[in-house]
Amino acid sequence: MSKKVILATAYLAPVQYFTKLFKYDEVFIEKHENFIKQSYRNRCKIYGANGELSLSIPVKKISLKTKIKDLLIDYDTNWQKLHWKSIESAYRSSPFFEFYEDNLKPFYEKKYKFLLDFNIEIQNMILEHLDIDVNLKFTDKYYDEQGNYFDDLREKIHPKKEYVDPNFRIVEYTQVFQEKHGFMPNLSIIDLLFNEGPNAIEALK
Repeated sequence: MSKKVILATAYLAPVQYFTKLFKYDEVFIEKHENFIKQSYRNRCKIYGANGELSLSIPVKKISLKTKIKDLLIDYDTNWQKLHWKSIESAYRSSPFFEFYEDNLKPFYEKKYKFLLDFNIEIQNMILEHLDIDVNLKFTDKYYDEQGNYFDDLREKIHPKKEYVDPNFRIVEYTQVFQEKHGFMPNLSIIDLLFNEGPNAIEALK
């Protein structure tokens, strides 16, 4: 029986999230749930000079029942410039920043209409660099009860919830500001990528 997982969409998802993308036969991204605030759906965590830094994509004011697939990005503030400046400041001196910079920067120049489209395209770019071939699918409706059909991780991988994950082991690697603040686990995948480059896949495995 094939192993299947269902995940929420995520903005530059944490390391734990990416470990799920190649450990399952089929990966489903939730498309029909209602948007949930203060989650990885529109935010990521990076390692800045002053420690952990949260970057959040603003979205258009929504009703309580706006589906994630319909959620619009809000460009009233220049969040793209702010996010890129923060990423550049955090990782400019990392070993592999210059190798990935040209592929990542365009995401902070092009204006995407929908959050889901932005998340998926930036995720696909990172998967390509990690050389991960994953069978990504989208849900065709909202699945309320998963039973034994899926491992349902939509709400478990969350910035404000501690999830005891038996299938995730933290592997330490050298981070830019580690001497100042110590090792910070499970940050955005770009933290691992900029610091470890092609070796990032080994840490994920």
